[in-house]
Amino acid sequence: MIRYQPSRLAAALFCTVFLSGCASLAGDPETPPAPEQQDALAQFTPGSGACHVRTAHDTAVVDTHLHFRSFGGAPIPFEEMVSDLKRSGVVFANMYGIGQMLSVGSGCEYYLDCPGTPALPSLKNDFANAQDLLDHPPKGIVLTLSMTFPDLAIPESIPAGIALLDREYPGMFRWMGEVNVIKQALIPNGHTPVPLETIARWAPFMEILRQRNIPLALHLDLGDDAAPLKNLALMEEVLRLYPQNRIVWMHLGLSRQLTKTDPTEHAALMARMLEDHPKLSMDLSWRVLQDAYFSRPEVRVHYVALINRYPTRFLPGTDFLARHIRTFEDYRTELDATSDILRDVDDTAFRDIALGQNYFELLNLPYVAPAICRKAGAS
Repeated sequence: MIRYQPSRLAAALFCTVFLSGCASLAGDPETPPAPEQQDALAQFTPGSGACHVRTAHDTAVVDTHLHFRSFGGAPIPFEEMVSDLKRSGVVFANMYGIGQMLSVGSGCEYYLDCPGTPALPSLKNDFANAQDLLDHPPKGIVLTLSMTFPDLAIPESIPAGIALLDREYPGMFRWMGEVNVIKQALIPNGHTPVPLETIARWAPFMEILRQRNIPLALHLDLGDDAAPLKNLALMEEVLRLYPQNRIVWMHLGLSRQLTKTDPTEHAALMARMLEDHPKLSMDLSWRVLQDAYFSRPEVRVHYVALINRYPTRFLPGTDFLARHIRTFEDYRTELDATSDILRDVDDTAFRDIALGQNYFELLNLPYVAPAICRKAGAS
């Protein structure tokens, strides 16, 4: 069940404070009154002494999986999207494009609305995102550009694409993804799943990413309801061949095609993967996880335990698609839905995930997540 309280969230735009808490918003009589509102980004400065009241602001302040552009049609204007992030209390975000764009002459804006219309890899969205960031430098929020153009089934083309972005926008791209190994929903639009033997040919571009410490965020559907593990060998091969690369597995490998897998078995598999592959992280984005899994208490408990066991290995995200027809309320609803599981994790996991510590360490960003506020007089 989603427990969104818009009036309180709006009032507590980002209620991370300097040790004194947010009593008027949190409703905690043992927490001292809040000082004047501080600049949100300043709370993440090392040595700030900030602490965060979970009851005042319980959604993630980091969105590591946000598509600023769409498959086709116009996006939400950049400055409007940035404003929506700030209004929602988000202080850090990844700027994904969409690597697979619908053909210009199709008139189609969303791939599920037009099966048969090609949605093929392109550099266009990465160029557009970089130019937006240059033209409208945001204040009070940190945005990280991501390369979304790669076609992993044709890996020989990727180093040249990286070189082109280096030439046009030097030093601006620090992430790669979301890129598809196998996304079943896109197959009707011309997506070609990566054959197992092709993964060995990734080596040149994977070496570039490793040298630059750039994470690679992969969409790899684990399977479907009929065969839940049919694609597991693909991820195992990626991790076997490239153990020194930072890999982020999107959506825990789940999808709309896989909504009925046994949560005990799936959580155990995720735990094994994390144990065996120390540079692997998991992305908790996409409201399909909330709707199909986390919203059911008997299922949710397995994932809360998993996250608490491996708090440094998970990243938050909405997987929001910034189509021009979507609104601030749409974004805030997605943020609330994808943050819902984090309301039940312990303080260590909440700080690492929702407050961004894992993200900062993955990208070597000069920020530190605030501690969780304790009640006055508590040890």
